[in-house]
Amino acid sequence: MSEWEHNGGKNGVIWMPSIDINCDLGEGFGIYSFGQDREIIGLVTSANIACGFHAGGPEQMHETVSLCLRNDVAIGAHPGYPDLQGFGRRAITYSFSEIKNMIIYQVGALAAIAGSLGGRVEYIKPHGALYNTAAVDSLTASAVLEAAAGLGGLPLMVPAGSVIARLAEEQGMIVIREGFADRNYNDDGTLVARAGGNALIKSPVRAAAQVVMMAREGKITTVGGNEIDLNVDSVCVHGDNPEALAALKEIRRALAENNIGVVKISQLLGG
Repeated sequence: MSEWEHNGGKNGVIWMPSIDINCDLGEGFGIYSFGQDREIIGLVTSANIACGFHAGGPEQMHETVSLCLRNDVAIGAHPGYPDLQGFGRRAITYSFSEIKNMIIYQVGALAAIAGSLGGRVEYIKPHGALYNTAAVDSLTASAVLEAAAGLGGLPLMVPAGSVIARLAEEQGMIVIREGFADRNYNDDGTLVARAGGNALIKSPVRAAAQVVMMAREGKITTVGGNEIDLNVDSVCVHGDNPEALAALKEIRRALAENNIGVVKISQLLGG
């Protein structure tokens, strides 16, 4: 709920909330492809592109960057732990240096491919277990921040209200606060663990309602039935969710119905 669009109305000025919509894309590997990237790309404003460690590879990165450039979608790097078997969703212990350098390595690969096509990486969003650990662990968060600083101070897309968001803001780094359309939240503002049975929101209508609430009110309803604050700049729909395409269509419909605009990352960042 951070960006507000100015629109002329019959009384002169109407202010409306607006939000970025992002999706994790390019998450195939080798000859295998997953998700509905070509259908999804026209419904999002930012794409988090797998950089090869949890999924993705040179061909997938090239193809996904090309899709972004053709559809005027912001290019984000989505680095994760080197864990193809676990899709980067398993918590693995790495040193500060290992985390920092694995991020620089992955973002550098995507940046080179984007640059070869006339594009650029606009932000970094950690993937899976790296994302979740950096949200609560200051050592992991600091390694991510040092990597981003070493990459020219790229903005970070991280969980709203998390440890990494707080540390980044304290260091003067640009933060894109993220919420999730298709995930349930605990009362403390963390995501319900995927290992449980209630992590995912499978209903497109429920996902859309959660996005509208975040964008318009800066709140979400937790699995405990409580309303908590969650001010976000961008909302994510997971590309590997079978309901991703239907959810995105319903989200766009619900946002339009509620006079909530959809903007690109560059607009959120004032570019």
